[in-house]
Amino acid sequence: MPVATVVHHPVPLVPSLLSVPPPYLVSSPFPKLETLRFRFKHRPINFKISAGKKQVPALQSRKEEQGSEELLSLDNEKASEGHDLGWLPAFPHVLLASMSNFLFGYHIGVMNGPIASIAQELGFKGNPILEGLVVSIFIAGAFIGSISSGSLVDKLGCRRTFQIDTIPLILGAVISAQAQSLDEMLWGRFLVGLGIGVNTVLVPIYISEVASTKYRGSLGTLCQIGTCIGIIASLFLGIPAEDDPHWWRTMFYIASVPGVVLALGMEFAVDSPRWLCKVGMLNDVKAVISNLWGESEVDKAIQEFQSVIKNDGSDLDSQWLELLEEPHSRVTFIGGALFMLQQFAGINGVLYFSSLTFQDVGITDGALPSLFVGITNFAGALCASYLMDKQGRKQLLIGSYSGMAVSMFLVVCAISLPLDEDLGHNRLVCLG
Repeated sequence: MPVATVVHHPVPLVPSLLSVPPPYLVSSPFPKLETLRFRFKHRPINFKISAGKKQVPALQSRKEEQGSEELLSLDNEKASEGHDLGWLPAFPHVLLASMSNFLFGYHIGVMNGPIASIAQELGFKGNPILEGLVVSIFIAGAFIGSISSGSLVDKLGCRRTFQIDTIPLILGAVISAQAQSLDEMLWGRFLVGLGIGVNTVLVPIYISEVASTKYRGSLGTLCQIGTCIGIIASLFLGIPAEDDPHWWRTMFYIASVPGVVLALGMEFAVDSPRWLCKVGMLNDVKAVISNLWGESEVDKAIQEFQSVIKNDGSDLDSQWLELLEEPHSRVTFIGGALFMLQQFAGINGVLYFSSLTFQDVGITDGALPSLFVGITNFAGALCASYLMDKQGRKQLLIGSYSGMAVSMFLVVCAISLPLDEDLGHNRLVCLG
């Protein structure tokens, strides 16, 4: 009777900090720098199957022989499957970059709960225009930051841009926490928005260029997940603001901590291999790709990078007007329209002002229902990340926009139409 012997060779997965100071090419205009990097050595766990023959007793039934053969076949099938850990080397770099999205989500929700206390203390309570300005100046700063991010990345690379961008994030959070007037609060919010605008463009670029093609979609979902967790964190921390009128200052001080972690953590992260190839640091490119994707991908990746750079001409000198030319114009129109329509879909009003909305309809404790809104948003992001590769982007966009349209219509009905008070409150919380 064949006997299956499984020999398991465990391969320990040990993260280590490794200095990667490869010598740059002579043609490189950049000085030699020694920086620390995350590095993970990994290898799929394989199983070896050896089968030997053993004398089958004459009285053993044919049924038992068939059962043994099925068991051996099952073992061989399981043994042929290794544990795929190819995503792990890039994961710490992607996770660190996603902290920028955490800050984005945190600053989206940080004004939700304590806006009434801020308005009371800074002297603009009861003025909806100024309340809206304090919130929207954040988006204005993000718009300017997003426009300037491209040139920064081209000149400095993703890693240095991350570190420089933490300056307005930290400074803006501290100014907001110490604000004694409306003007100081506006400047603090504007600086934070400036940093967030750069990061919203930078993070997807960094993840797409650090993660290999096979794992790019899965690791890319960390952007939205980080944003949702940041919203939940700020809404949760906003609950004490219902009782403490000065708690909002602590919330802004807390917002400066992830910025410090991001600035320090980027010292251990790798830079984009595509940018390194573009500026001629080929030795660094080989080290980064070998560490993150495997040595077998080095030559292929470098050839692809050089081909793209060559076909694009001088990528460093690209201009905005090129987006309006074929074949880029159609993609630009579709992508820009989706982003613009998303801002008018109503979710921003819910996330920024849900506490005030709940209070207007008679729910005195508006922070807790707002937290439920953030948790629901997080659940939707998880569902989207699971269904994205199964259902496709187009189907999810159609379904999500249709759902938002119906939900916002019902929210307006719950606020405007004369309904039973408990029914209206429950419907508003559920649809929010």
